[in-house]
Amino acid sequence: MSETILSLEDARLVLEGNAGRIEILKGISLDVSRGESLGLVGPSGSGKSSLLMLMGGLERATSGRITALGHDLTALDEDALARFRRGNMGIVFQSFHLIPTMTAVENVAIPLELAGVADAFGRAAAELEAMGLGARMDHYPAQLSGGEQQRVALARAAAPRPAIFLADEPTGNLDAATGEAIMELLFGLRDRHGATLILVTHAPELAARCDRVVRLADGRIAGEDRARRVKVAE
Repeated sequence: MSETILSLEDARLVLEGNAGRIEILKGISLDVSRGESLGLVGPSGSGKSSLLMLMGGLERATSGRITALGHDLTALDEDALARFRRGNMGIVFQSFHLIPTMTAVENVAIPLELAGVADAFGRAAAELEAMGLGARMDHYPAQLSGGEQQRVALARAAAPRPAIFLADEPTGNLDAATGEAIMELLFGLRDRHGATLILVTHAPELAARCDRVVRLADGRIAGEDRARRVKVAE
Protein backbone atom coordinates (compact mmCIF):
# COMPACT_ATOMS: atom_id res chain seq x y z
CA MET A 1 0.00 0.00 0.00
CA SER A 2 1.35 3.44 -0.93
CA GLU A 3 2.46 5.74 1.87
CA THR A 4 0.37 8.89 2.25
CA ILE A 5 2.64 11.93 2.28
CA LEU A 6 -0.04 14.64 2.34
CA SER A 7 -3.64 14.45 3.50
CA LEU A 8 -6.57 16.89 3.65
CA GLU A 9 -9.62 16.16 5.78
CA ASP A 10 -12.70 18.31 5.10
CA ALA A 11 -10.49 21.35 4.45
CA ARG A 12 -12.42 24.56 3.99
CA LEU A 13 -11.34 28.08 3.10
CA VAL A 14 -13.59 31.09 3.70
CA LEU A 15 -12.39 34.63 3.01
CA GLU A 16 -13.94 37.87 4.17
CA GLY A 17 -14.40 40.38 1.34
CA ASN A 18 -16.24 43.63 0.72
CA ALA A 19 -19.23 41.58 -0.40
CA GLY A 20 -19.13 39.45 2.75
CA ARG A 21 -17.98 35.87 3.31
CA ILE A 22 -16.77 34.01 0.25
CA GLU A 23 -16.47 30.24 0.34
CA ILE A 24 -13.39 29.35 -1.71
CA LEU A 25 -13.02 25.67 -0.78
CA LYS A 26 -16.02 23.72 0.48
CA GLY A 27 -14.77 20.60 2.24
CA ILE A 28 -11.84 19.02 0.41
CA SER A 29 -10.73 15.53 1.47
CA LEU A 30 -7.77 14.16 -0.46
CA ASP A 31 -4.77 11.88 0.08
CA VAL A 32 -1.55 12.15 -1.93
CA SER A 33 0.93 9.26 -2.00
CA ARG A 34 4.71 9.51 -1.74
CA GLY A 35 6.27 9.78 -5.19
CA GLU A 36 2.94 10.45 -6.92
CA SER A 37 2.42 13.15 -9.54
CA LEU A 38 -0.98 14.79 -9.06
CA GLY A 39 -2.59 17.36 -11.36
CA LEU A 40 -5.23 19.80 -10.14
CA VAL A 41 -7.46 20.98 -12.99
CA GLY A 42 -10.73 22.83 -13.43
CA PRO A 43 -12.15 26.11 -14.69
CA SER A 44 -10.84 29.47 -13.49
CA GLY A 45 -12.22 30.22 -10.04
CA SER A 46 -12.74 26.58 -9.12
CA GLY A 47 -10.25 26.76 -6.23
CA LYS A 48 -7.20 25.03 -7.74
CA SER A 49 -4.58 27.56 -6.68
CA SER A 50 -6.21 28.06 -3.28
CA LEU A 51 -6.05 24.31 -2.70
CA LEU A 52 -2.36 24.29 -3.61
CA MET A 53 -1.76 27.16 -1.18
CA LEU A 54 -3.42 25.19 1.61
CA MET A 55 -1.25 22.18 0.81
CA GLY A 56 1.86 24.34 1.08
CA GLY A 57 0.80 26.10 4.26
CA LEU A 58 0.80 29.43 2.39
CA GLU A 59 -2.89 29.87 3.17
CA ARG A 60 -4.46 28.73 6.42
CA ALA A 61 -7.57 26.56 6.29
CA THR A 62 -10.65 28.03 7.95
CA SER A 63 -11.52 24.55 9.21
CA GLY A 64 -10.53 20.93 8.65
CA ARG A 65 -7.09 19.37 8.89
CA ILE A 66 -4.05 19.24 6.61
CA THR A 67 -1.23 16.80 7.36
CA ALA A 68 2.08 16.67 5.50
CA LEU A 69 4.91 14.26 6.31
CA GLY A 70 3.24 13.53 9.64
CA HIS A 71 2.96 17.21 10.64
CA ASP A 72 -0.41 18.84 11.24
CA LEU A 73 -0.01 22.07 9.24
CA THR A 74 -3.20 23.52 10.70
CA ALA A 75 -1.63 23.43 14.18
CA LEU A 76 1.62 25.21 13.25
CA ASP A 77 2.19 28.95 13.64
CA GLU A 78 3.61 31.03 10.77
CA ASP A 79 7.25 30.63 11.84
CA ALA A 80 6.90 26.86 12.19
CA LEU A 81 5.17 26.66 8.81
CA ALA A 82 8.01 28.62 7.20
CA ARG A 83 10.59 26.25 8.69
CA PHE A 84 8.60 23.23 7.55
CA ARG A 85 8.31 24.53 3.99
CA ARG A 86 12.01 25.40 3.87
CA GLY A 87 13.01 21.85 4.69
CA ASN A 88 10.31 19.84 2.96
CA MET A 89 8.62 21.71 0.11
CA GLY A 90 9.73 23.25 -3.16
CA ILE A 91 7.24 25.73 -4.60
CA VAL A 92 7.14 27.10 -8.15
CA PHE A 93 4.71 29.78 -9.31
CA GLN A 94 3.53 31.04 -12.68
CA SER A 95 5.36 34.28 -11.89
CA PHE A 96 8.97 33.49 -11.16
CA HIS A 97 9.38 35.51 -7.92
CA LEU A 98 13.13 35.90 -8.33
CA ILE A 99 14.94 38.64 -6.43
CA PRO A 100 15.92 41.14 -9.14
CA THR A 101 19.05 42.40 -7.39
CA MET A 102 20.54 38.92 -7.06
CA THR A 103 22.17 36.74 -9.71
CA ALA A 104 20.76 33.36 -10.70
CA VAL A 105 23.13 31.46 -8.42
CA GLU A 106 22.42 33.82 -5.52
CA ASN A 107 18.66 33.32 -5.97
CA VAL A 108 19.07 29.54 -5.86
CA ALA A 109 21.46 29.65 -2.89
CA ILE A 110 19.10 31.65 -0.66
CA PRO A 111 17.00 28.75 0.75
CA LEU A 112 20.15 26.68 1.21
CA GLU A 113 21.87 29.43 3.20
CA LEU A 114 18.75 29.85 5.34
CA ALA A 115 18.81 26.11 6.01
CA GLY A 116 22.47 26.28 7.05
CA VAL A 117 23.81 24.18 4.16
CA ALA A 118 27.59 24.45 4.23
CA ASP A 119 28.20 24.47 0.47
CA ALA A 120 25.11 26.47 -0.51
CA PHE A 121 26.66 28.07 -3.59
CA GLY A 122 28.19 24.80 -4.78
CA ARG A 123 24.84 23.01 -4.63
CA ALA A 124 23.09 26.00 -6.22
CA ALA A 125 25.58 25.93 -9.08
CA ALA A 126 25.03 22.20 -9.56
CA GLU A 127 21.25 22.67 -9.80
CA LEU A 128 21.66 25.44 -12.36
CA GLU A 129 24.01 23.22 -14.37
CA ALA A 130 21.34 20.51 -14.33
CA MET A 131 18.88 23.09 -15.70
CA GLY A 132 21.20 23.95 -18.56
CA LEU A 133 22.08 27.33 -17.09
CA GLY A 134 25.76 26.80 -16.38
CA ALA A 135 26.69 29.81 -18.49
CA ARG A 136 24.01 32.06 -16.97
CA MET A 137 24.72 31.73 -13.24
CA ASP A 138 26.02 35.26 -12.82
CA HIS A 139 23.23 36.89 -14.79
CA TYR A 140 20.46 38.87 -13.11
CA PRO A 141 16.78 38.02 -13.74
CA ALA A 142 16.34 41.00 -16.09
CA GLN A 143 19.12 39.54 -18.26
CA LEU A 144 17.32 36.18 -18.59
CA SER A 145 14.43 35.09 -20.80
CA GLY A 146 11.14 33.97 -19.26
CA GLY A 147 12.07 30.33 -19.76
CA GLU A 148 15.47 30.87 -18.15
CA GLN A 149 13.89 32.63 -15.19
CA GLN A 150 11.52 29.70 -14.68
CA ARG A 151 14.51 27.33 -14.80
CA VAL A 152 16.14 29.37 -12.05
CA ALA A 153 12.90 29.13 -10.05
CA LEU A 154 12.86 25.35 -10.56
CA ALA A 155 16.50 25.09 -9.46
CA ARG A 156 15.73 27.16 -6.35
CA ALA A 157 12.80 24.87 -5.49
CA ALA A 158 14.86 21.73 -6.08
CA ALA A 159 18.09 22.71 -4.35
CA PRO A 160 16.96 21.89 -0.77
CA ARG A 161 15.94 18.36 -1.95
CA PRO A 162 12.29 18.71 -0.91
CA ALA A 163 9.99 15.73 -0.46
CA ILE A 164 7.12 17.63 -2.10
CA PHE A 165 7.11 19.89 -5.16
CA LEU A 166 4.15 22.26 -5.57
CA ALA A 167 3.77 24.05 -8.92
CA ASP A 168 1.09 26.62 -9.78
CA GLU A 169 0.70 26.99 -13.57
CA PRO A 170 4.47 26.56 -14.09
CA THR A 171 4.18 26.94 -17.88
CA GLY A 172 1.43 29.56 -17.89
CA ASN A 173 3.66 32.53 -18.80
CA LEU A 174 5.71 30.69 -21.42
CA ASP A 175 5.36 29.94 -25.11
CA ALA A 176 4.58 26.37 -26.19
CA ALA A 177 8.16 25.27 -26.92
CA THR A 178 9.57 26.78 -23.72
CA GLY A 179 6.66 25.36 -21.72
CA GLU A 180 7.41 21.90 -23.09
CA ALA A 181 11.04 22.22 -21.98
CA ILE A 182 9.99 23.35 -18.49
CA MET A 183 7.55 20.44 -18.30
CA GLU A 184 10.35 17.99 -19.07
CA LEU A 185 12.55 19.58 -16.41
CA LEU A 186 9.76 19.54 -13.83
CA PHE A 187 9.06 15.84 -14.22
CA GLY A 188 12.79 15.22 -14.43
CA LEU A 189 13.18 16.83 -11.01
CA ARG A 190 10.45 14.58 -9.64
CA ASP A 191 12.23 11.51 -11.00
CA ARG A 192 15.73 12.66 -10.02
CA HIS A 193 14.84 13.49 -6.43
CA GLY A 194 12.09 10.90 -5.90
CA ALA A 195 9.73 13.67 -4.80
CA THR A 196 5.97 13.99 -4.86
CA LEU A 197 4.74 16.48 -7.47
CA ILE A 198 1.46 18.39 -7.19
CA LEU A 199 0.66 20.90 -9.89
CA VAL A 200 -2.13 23.23 -10.98
CA THR A 201 -2.51 23.52 -14.73
CA HIS A 202 -4.82 24.43 -17.60
CA ALA A 203 -2.55 22.62 -20.05
CA PRO A 204 -3.94 19.19 -21.10
CA GLU A 205 -0.49 17.94 -22.12
CA LEU A 206 0.90 18.76 -18.68
CA ALA A 207 -2.02 17.18 -16.81
CA ALA A 208 -1.71 14.08 -19.02
CA ARG A 209 1.80 13.50 -17.65
CA CYS A 210 0.47 13.08 -14.11
CA ASP A 211 -0.30 9.75 -12.44
CA ARG A 212 -3.65 11.09 -11.25
CA VAL A 213 -5.74 14.17 -11.97
CA VAL A 214 -8.26 15.73 -9.58
CA ARG A 215 -10.94 17.91 -11.16
CA LEU A 216 -12.28 20.84 -9.14
CA ALA A 217 -15.49 22.81 -9.66
CA ASP A 218 -16.98 25.50 -7.43
CA GLY A 219 -14.60 24.77 -4.55
CA ARG A 220 -15.27 21.03 -4.47
CA ILE A 221 -13.72 17.90 -5.93
CA ALA A 222 -15.81 17.05 -8.99
CA GLY A 223 -14.00 13.84 -9.87
CA GLU A 224 -10.71 12.05 -10.43
CA ASP A 225 -9.14 10.59 -13.56
CA ARG A 226 -6.08 8.72 -14.60
CA ALA A 227 -3.99 10.66 -17.09
CA ARG A 228 -5.18 9.00 -20.27
CA ARG A 229 -8.78 10.13 -19.59
CA VAL A 230 -7.97 13.73 -18.67
CA LYS A 231 -10.09 16.59 -19.98
CA VAL A 232 -9.00 20.03 -18.79
CA ALA A 233 -11.57 22.78 -18.42
CA GLU A 234 -10.61 26.28 -19.45
